[in-house]
Amino acid sequence: MAGLTEIIAHMIVERSLEDFPEGTIDKAKKVIADTFAVILSGAGSEVREPLMKYLSESETHGSTPILGTDHTTSPSMSALINGTFGHALDFDDVLSMMPAHPSAIIVAALIADLSRHALSGRAFIEAYVIGVETGARIAQGITVGHYERGFHGTGTLGTFSALGALAKAYQLDVEQTRTAFGIAASMASGVRRNFGTMTKPLHTGLAARNALEAIRLAQCGLTAAPDVLEAKAGFYAAYGVPSSNPQVAIEALSGPGILLEPGIALKKFACCYAAHRAMDGILVLRARHTITAAEVERIECRMPPGGMLVLTYPLPLTGLEGKFSLQYALAAGMLDGEYSIATFTDAAVNRPEIKELLTRVVALEDECCRDDDPLFDTRSSGSRGFVEVEILLKNGTRDMVRIFKPPGHPSRELSWEEITDKFNDCARQAKIDAAMALEALDQIRALQTCPDVSLIINKLHH
Repeated sequence: MAGLTEIIAHMIVERSLEDFPEGTIDKAKKVIADTFAVILSGAGSEVREPLMKYLSESETHGSTPILGTDHTTSPSMSALINGTFGHALDFDDVLSMMPAHPSAIIVAALIADLSRHALSGRAFIEAYVIGVETGARIAQGITVGHYERGFHGTGTLGTFSALGALAKAYQLDVEQTRTAFGIAASMASGVRRNFGTMTKPLHTGLAARNALEAIRLAQCGLTAAPDVLEAKAGFYAAYGVPSSNPQVAIEALSGPGILLEPGIALKKFACCYAAHRAMDGILVLRARHTITAAEVERIECRMPPGGMLVLTYPLPLTGLEGKFSLQYALAAGMLDGEYSIATFTDAAVNRPEIKELLTRVVALEDECCRDDDPLFDTRSSGSRGFVEVEILLKNGTRDMVRIFKPPGHPSRELSWEEITDKFNDCARQAKIDAAMALEALDQIRALQTCPDVSLIINKLHH
């Protein structure tokens, strides 16, 4: 009987875009547009300087563009840097069922070697969809316990997402694809302890690079275990938990397609997704009462059990720590009345008025926020249960709002207008010409008709 590795290799080789439901292409284009945007934003972030220094000190040459810069480099290095840029601001998509951020990994890998592996827009979409399906189904079988152990699914499971996309794009056969899984399983890496540092987005770059290298090594004839996902001492055994079950992944492969069910969330705020519902709540309350921070006596946020698992910085000192601070996110929303990329800079986090307001913010987990969802324990910290945000004003007024889904969730999908605004903001971060950025976005919106994805890449490179 065939195991998970072989079955998923057959899925990658044999399925096509026509096998997915109507609406898949449109959803894919939205996520791909969002992903190109966040890669550009990363080119204007704090990770740029160390990565460009690393590039200059590395003996790598090539013609692959690093988006948002005037640099070109080797395919492998471009996958590393473009991938890291894509997760630098924690502004990229969320697939809560993994839980992970797969799209920056997939896109960075797919654009890494276009000079040798040219892709039409339709082929790009097909490879992207297959890549999402690959990592997500493996995640369903290994369960959220993988993440709770301390692994960052973006770096571990996301490697398989990019591998699936590349195997499809490069037209590998089943044997080569199965071998590439064996190689990639020994590369998958990333631990949650590095959240709040530059190494968290590096996990994305490493996953993109490792997937590319695994594919190339398999093509060159390197051997690997053909059953690496399900075998004793294989990936599930080493990275999983007692409830991990390859058969669950196999059965899930017959599902309707991850992009539409359960769907991918796009972020409206440039920080950890676990904080987004609370942030939405504080903006709702601030607007409802037309108040300022000076009028607030206390802010209390109640999260579902496990909701604060990765929100580990109650008193952040840097912008990166602020992205994983629920208390800071609440304070900044009340103080500023909005969130932007600039919300999560070192200067913004260390404002005296923020420090003072943090003394009036309480955040905690509460069983009352569990809800009656039978899938509660399978969901990520940003998707389980609901979130309550309550304010007490100095005049005695008290009000509370309950948020089940954040903006950008598949049930509250971002419009093309909102994605365009985000794309423009991110392009400005990288100092890309505004007209050129809009031309690129227009081509992405019609991606299925684009003859060569390089036409888009060239517009997003100085």
